[in-house]
Amino acid sequence: MAEERKEELEISLTPLGREDIHKLEAALLVGTLFRKEVLDLIRDPSERLTWIDSLAVAAGALAREKAKMSVRDIAEDLGRSEAVIRGHLAGKTKAGELVRETYEKFVKEGVRPEFLLFTPEEAERLEEERRRAEKLSEALENLLADLRKALDRAEEALRSLRPSQ
Repeated sequence: MAEERKEELEISLTPLGREDIHKLEAALLVGTLFRKEVLDLIRDPSERLTWIDSLAVAAGALAREKAKMSVRDIAEDLGRSEAVIRGHLAGKTKAGELVRETYEKFVKEGVRPEFLLFTPEEAERLEEERRRAEKLSEALENLLADLRKALDRAEEALRSLRPSQ
């Protein structure tokens, strides 16, 4: 089950098919949306829908570009003009610039889907808890090993105390 879930979360930075394109597109959108500067930009309700739409188009365009689609095909696929797509891909729009920065971060650090679901502060806290849980698990394993050794020694001592039959 965990292996199956991990496979679902793998996101290719060079998508080969529609499913991979959609995964990268979603990761770019969510990864960009949860950046602090973007959260600040979309705080204004009157601008929110415009920002989210622009980010979605920029993320879709970049994901498709990484899948080697032509600008014409991307524009047709996303229902936007070629000029709009070129602007996003060239980083001439703020949305295109932000999405490209997110992609570059993915290239450097890898796509970590679990961090796409949380704010950076929450993700860091969860990572710290995961590290602490690993240390506790290791300590527990060591304690269990010590207890097994002690139990073996106690059983051996009992056997030596019993009269031979």
